[in-house]
Amino acid sequence: MPEREPRPVSVIIPARNEEENIERVVRSLERQEHVREIIVVDDESTDGTPEILARLSDDIQLLRVIRLDSLPEGWVGKNRAAAAGAETATGEWLLFTDADTEHLPGSLGSMLARARAENADLVSLSPGQETPTWWEKAIIPYVFMKLARLFPFEEVSDPASPCAAANGQYLLIRRSVYNETGGHAAIRGAILDDVELARRVKAAGGRLLFLPGAEWVRTRMYRTFGAMWQGWSKNLFLLYGGRLGRMVSDLAATLLMDVLLPLAFVVFAVLVLAGRLAGWVLLATLTCFAGSVLRQWSYGASLARLGFDPRLDIFQPIGAGLYVLLLLNSMWAYTVSGGVQWKGRKYQA
Repeated sequence: MPEREPRPVSVIIPARNEEENIERVVRSLERQEHVREIIVVDDESTDGTPEILARLSDDIQLLRVIRLDSLPEGWVGKNRAAAAGAETATGEWLLFTDADTEHLPGSLGSMLARARAENADLVSLSPGQETPTWWEKAIIPYVFMKLARLFPFEEVSDPASPCAAANGQYLLIRRSVYNETGGHAAIRGAILDDVELARRVKAAGGRLLFLPGAEWVRTRMYRTFGAMWQGWSKNLFLLYGGRLGRMVSDLAATLLMDVLLPLAFVVFAVLVLAGRLAGWVLLATLTCFAGSVLRQWSYGASLARLGFDPRLDIFQPIGAGLYVLLLLNSMWAYTVSGGVQWKGRKYQA
């Protein structure tokens, strides 16, 4: 019989206090073809993560666990964990993924085939997002709609465009390219490690492939409002590249079109119902109603393209309001307070 092709992919999962998620992601990767090894890097977890990993290690032969006991100066925790995993990985390809992801059957085989067919050096997916609570339904789709405009999939995947991005929840990269660009060691202090790694790969002439990934991977990013607030406050300023002018412009447009416009419709509608039937009130009511409906329809269409349920468009005004507050807080953190908090650590701006 012909020899079976060696499994080419080493999976690397940085994990810090992930007792609620870690078993799901490991089990979902265990069932994927092409996986040579699953390397979980336990980044000083203080919850039940180590015990869960110890139990899984007895059951899953592919699983390897690395325990980190300190964070060297100048490193972001996730980057240190990713680098430690890459140092011991043996695969031709490295798949970096987050502990809160679930990989659907056949996803890795599909992405590996796509990478080879299109000669891509780095393939990244924007996973489907699970949003069980009202605040997740409001803010998560809205943020991803904004990100799709900041980093259009087509532009990122176009070798002629300077636009570069990736999503660290799913980042599949050739080992040779990872090494040539310095890997996570070269971006050790970068809070937005996925985008920085993609920029280095593209600047070196590597080919990026960035795709909506709801049919292959899903995740619930944040289980508490506080974690969501910290997470997006940490990222938004950097996702805008620190360009205050663009942030202020986008903030003003969001506030005007997605918060104040529907609010104005409600105010004018109340006036109409109260018997204030002056011509200008009726005209203002109809104008605000038409504008709000058009904005909501456009938002729903954008959500559908990203793999979200388009019916989540009803949460648009709430999501927009939260987005404005998050963007303001992110700007404050990086320009005034001088740092951000994440998973019990503070990183200087």
